[in-house]
Amino acid sequence: MSDSFIIEHCSPTLAGIKTANLFSYVFPEDANPIEELRELNRILLPKGLRAIPICFDQARVLIYVYRVQALERDLDRAEVRKVLESMGYSCDDCGKSIAQLAARLKKGNGFPHEIGFFLGYPPEDVIGFMNHPHDGYKCSGIWKVYGDEKEARRLFTLYQHCTAVYKDQIRKGSTLSRLTVASRS
Repeated sequence: MSDSFIIEHCSPTLAGIKTANLFSYVFPEDANPIEELRELNRILLPKGLRAIPICFDQARVLIYVYRVQALERDLDRAEVRKVLESMGYSCDDCGKSIAQLAARLKKGNGFPHEIGFFLGYPPEDVIGFMNHPHDGYKCSGIWKVYGDEKEARRLFTLYQHCTAVYKDQIRKGSTLSRLTVASRS
């Protein structure tokens, strides 16, 4: 998995301005997916991020890259806990919650709507989408917006700008390690 591929799909998370990203990757036939993820985590773990496979099918894997502290904070928000716990999630353990999300993904009924909580989307937007996925939203971009449209549009622009800057830096010879911002303790 190339640095430029990771940058294309995860720049806002690498920059520390988003909790997580999720992307699909098709490993070449001669690749060792486990070793490639280990190598990626050698770069990410010291900076407070993790990359884990959460769903496999045929030759593709769904990879979740997240900031551990940010996800813990997001899942600890009262409105998020209330919804996730009502669905059977264990919000006291980030790893368990991700495993429960992965189990729901593996059931094959599409993406569970609560996945937005795991990606750092505003809770009011995730809850709005869970309740009314086809109507009532104010705008859409990376997600459907039911709450603060102005802030969501600001974030959409910020994430796009971040990705453009990171892609430019990779083209100029920077590395994934150099571009990944360490989490603050």
